[in-house]
Amino acid sequence: MSSPDSGPACVSTTSRLPARRRAWLGVCLAASLAALVGCGESGFRPLYAPGAGGETASEKLKDVDFALIPGRVGQRIRNDLIFESTGGGYAKGTPPQYRLEVVLRESITSTLVDVKGQVSGAVYAVEAAFRLIDAKEKKVVFQGSSHARAPFERFEAIYSNVRAREDAENRAARTIADDLKTRLSAYLSRST
Repeated sequence: MSSPDSGPACVSTTSRLPARRRAWLGVCLAASLAALVGCGESGFRPLYAPGAGGETASEKLKDVDFALIPGRVGQRIRNDLIFESTGGGYAKGTPPQYRLEVVLRESITSTLVDVKGQVSGAVYAVEAAFRLIDAKEKKVVFQGSSHARAPFERFEAIYSNVRAREDAENRAARTIADDLKTRLSAYLSRST
């Protein structure tokens, strides 16, 4: 308890910190401010915020034509990308500025094998190599690959195995589509 003559009862928290800690806090604050100032007007902005032209990354995705991807998993990925870019509606009336081509490589790895050689678990893996092509210049402007893995159980019933594998394929396809959408959005939001 403080007496009326002893001054204020509360003391500022910075004066309670040791001098070294206050100096370190000052250095960290100065570095943070320098980093923010260094960003300038075009250095940092949220991915889905409007760009300089007023278009958001979601609107720019409508300028991408998604090429056919062979196979059931490829079709799932393409459908998810189209739905994410157009919301299930029609694309813009103008010709697309970009074309996305995707090549898949799929594999299944057995993970749980008992002493009799029976497999009770597996992992479905897919790698999607993609290229974004500028439609006017006919050149690749962005490329890379995306990976997804989805485990599933193996059962004695054949239909259960089919359903478990299809479910794993669907989960992996969704992961690839989400990753491609994010990477395309990041590229397209930077490009203009």
